[in-house]
Amino acid sequence: MNLIVIGAGAWGTALAIGAARHTAGHQVTLWARNAQQVQEMQAARSNPRYLPDMAFPDGLQVSAAPLAQAVQGMDLVIIATPMSALRSTLQALAAAQVRVPVAWLCKGFEAVPAGQDGVGLMPHEVCAQVAPQLASGALSGPSFAQEVARGQPTLLVAASRHAAVRQALLEAFHTGPLRLYANEDIVGVEVGGAVKNVMAIAAGLCDGLHLGLNARAALLTRGLAEMTRLGVALGAKPETFMGLSGLGDLMLTATGDLSRNRKVGLLLAQGLTLAQAVDSLGHVAEGVYSARTVVQRAQAVGVEMPIAATVVELLDGHITPQAAVQRLMARDPKHEGL
Repeated sequence: MNLIVIGAGAWGTALAIGAARHTAGHQVTLWARNAQQVQEMQAARSNPRYLPDMAFPDGLQVSAAPLAQAVQGMDLVIIATPMSALRSTLQALAAAQVRVPVAWLCKGFEAVPAGQDGVGLMPHEVCAQVAPQLASGALSGPSFAQEVARGQPTLLVAASRHAAVRQALLEAFHTGPLRLYANEDIVGVEVGGAVKNVMAIAAGLCDGLHLGLNARAALLTRGLAEMTRLGVALGAKPETFMGLSGLGDLMLTATGDLSRNRKVGLLLAQGLTLAQAVDSLGHVAEGVYSARTVVQRAQAVGVEMPIAATVVELLDGHITPQAAVQRLMARDPKHEGL
C-alpha cells in the first residue's frame, strides 16, 4: 500500500513511523507544507520539532512537493492537520481529484468565524460541505503520539460510513503494536474525540486544585454523561461512548501525564493565564479551541453540558478556578440519568 500522511506534527509523524516500521511493503510518505521543516527531517531522519528522539524507519519518506502532486499514486490519504486546517486540506484534495479513501486524525468541531452565525461542524460535516465525493472517515481513539512512535501497544477506531475506508485503514495500520476496530458510527466517534479534550481541561483543573480522587472520578463520570447526551442528540449510538473513542479516549486524555489538554487545566489551577498556559505547551491543545464550539453545538440541540460550559467560562477568564468548582458543586440535585 502507498499511503501519505498530510501534516508533520507529533501525531501525524508518529502514525507514519508506525506504519513504515511495522508493515512490510508499505510505502509511507510524511508530507509537510514547510519546505524547511522537510529539509530538517530529511537531514535528521527524525522530526526535530515534534518528536526529536524518534528515528524514522527506512521505509518512511518525507516530502514538501505540491500537494496535488504528492497524493498521486496513493492508495490512502491521512489528514493529520489541526481541525482549523481540515476544510482547506479537503478542498485541496477535492481539487486534486483524489479518488482513494481519505481519513482525518483531528478531533473537535470547526470554529465559526467571528461575526458569522451557525454552529461548529464535525469533521465529516465539513467534508460533506466541501468534498462530498470523497470516501472519507476518521481514525480516532486513546493514543499519545510518543507511545505510538515508540511502538507501545495502542488500540484505535477506524470510523466511516464507507466500508472501503474502514478496510483501507485496517490494512494500513492494524499491525504490530497497533490494533484497529471498525465502527460505522462516525458521529459518535467524532463527538467523543471533541468532548474528551474539554473534559481533560476540567480534569487537569481538578487535579491542580488537589480536590482528590473522588472528585476526579465524579467529574469524569459526569463528563461522560455530557458527552453521551450530546452525541445521542446528534444521532450517535449510545454504546459508542463506552468504547475506545468515548470512555477510552476520555480516560487517557483526562488522566495521562502526556495530555496537553490536562496540562492546560493544571496550569490554570496554578494561577497561570490561558495565554501563558498555551505558550508553555509548544503544541496545540485542541480543547482550548473546541470548548466553545462544543457548547454552542449543545445549545443548538437543547443539550445541557454544565462542565463544558464552565470550562468555557474559565478559559474566557470570566471565573476563577475556585469559582468554577463552586459553580458545579452548587447545582441543584438531579436524577443521575439527566
